[in-house]
Amino acid sequence: MDTKGIEQMLSLLRTTAAQASGKTAESSAAESGAPDFAEVLRGSIDKVNETQQSANQMAEKLAAGDTSQNLHEVMIALQTASVSFQEMVQVRNKLVTAYQDMMNMQV
Repeated sequence: MDTKGIEQMLSLLRTTAAQASGKTAESSAAESGAPDFAEVLRGSIDKVNETQQSANQMAEKLAAGDTSQNLHEVMIALQTASVSFQEMVQVRNKLVTAYQDMMNMQV
């Protein structure tokens, strides 16, 4: 299981919490070595895209009659791509909800 993305997200959340409590974002980000949120998000989207493209290529090769493609491996790759896409959609939904909650806050 790839925990690098989870660790990066936790680091980002800690940075945001520190910022909300009054600490400067630069000092807490420098202390934790936190990556930029946009970089983490872009990397996750790129990884999902690569997974989907790889699965589609495998399926196309199988449909074309390529004997090097195993049906089981193709089905697993397609299912993995589907689950990763669904996960990305759920993350997007949570981000949109958080954004809407923040916009509805009274200052």
